[in-house]
Amino acid sequence: MDFSFTEEDEAFRTDARAWLEAHLTGDFAEARGQGGPGSEHEGGAARRAWERELGRGGWIGIGWGDGAYGNRSASLTQQVVWAEEYARAEAPGRYGHIGENLLAPTLLAYGSAAQKQRFLPAIARGEELWCQGYSEPGAGSDLAGVRTAAAREGDAYRITGQKVWTSLAHEADWCFVLARTDPDARRHQGLSFLLVPMDQPGRIEVRPIRQLTGTSEFNEVFFDGAVARAEHRVGAEGEGWQVAMGLLGLERGVSTLVQQIGFAEELATVVRTAVASGAAEDPVVRDRLVRQWAELRAMRWNALRTLGSSGARDAGAPSVAKLLWGAWHRRLGELAVQVRGALATVGPSDWSAERAYELDALQRLFLFTRADTVYGGSDEVQRNIIAERVLGLPREPKGGVRS
Repeated sequence: MDFSFTEEDEAFRTDARAWLEAHLTGDFAEARGQGGPGSEHEGGAARRAWERELGRGGWIGIGWGDGAYGNRSASLTQQVVWAEEYARAEAPGRYGHIGENLLAPTLLAYGSAAQKQRFLPAIARGEELWCQGYSEPGAGSDLAGVRTAAAREGDAYRITGQKVWTSLAHEADWCFVLARTDPDARRHQGLSFLLVPMDQPGRIEVRPIRQLTGTSEFNEVFFDGAVARAEHRVGAEGEGWQVAMGLLGLERGVSTLVQQIGFAEELATVVRTAVASGAAEDPVVRDRLVRQWAELRAMRWNALRTLGSSGARDAGAPSVAKLLWGAWHRRLGELAVQVRGALATVGPSDWSAERAYELDALQRLFLFTRADTVYGGSDEVQRNIIAERVLGLPREPKGGVRS
């Protein structure tokens, strides 16, 4: 496969790079590098304003198509170019990722004309932020087991239940919620996909979940009679599983290439640390560093190969990608601690009670990556998906031991 870019792609790269250089100034320059994994708490006001700046430039939704919603139109390779330039510029972590890259393509595929017109322009302008209401206590990887209920009352639904591990719920204006609208249906049946406004005091409560890093990127969300308008149900009532699965198929697209560029920067930091500490003189450490580099290159080629593919042979591509990067990133976190030795356990040099739990970048990398093989679909579940849907192996017996 040809992984090179055309002259048009390189011209697009020049435009993207120039725009980023011209606009990453002032408060936006100060927010560079903020908002990555484990650091989503950083630079909130500037990053929210940055979403609107991206919207004014037409850089939100460049993969949506003909630009009907205020977005630029870009080919698949140009989307890759934008992702690369964005990461290389160390632009702020995106608050609008969930709306732009998950909900918007889902609305384009399953939404009504009225829903597209209501929601897509606001996402493209960077004015409305979204979160994802899928996982629940007892229904995370097993999404078909959701128990959050939505009862129809006239032209609206009343939603009662709990979601968990909800990224950016504390910032979001809207949440797309998978809820059970038929209490008598089982498993995948009787679920509906609802668009729910978050500004419902007394009906929606968001509670942050404090993590090993000391920060709270994820949240619990409690719905107590929250209202969703019936016209904001995506797809038919009871057919939310199809919509939800269609959305998950979009979760690991071009954005994975941005992720890999961030991984490369983290790896470079670990290599520099290994050289400075003398750990790189150990042949075992050197071997691990080279393996991390080679595996990251392989992940990039795999992502580019599968990005535009479709069909049964690539049905397991998202699961393969998740297995690769989750384990890779966790090993990188472990290596970051190994190359620093005892210093990896030491806190800030200017220690104070207020800074007692302040972590540096590599300490945060180690702690945050402990969850990489669990969130977004655990390794266990990804292997089952590949086995059953790609290799055609028998389904796992209920109550059996997962492989």
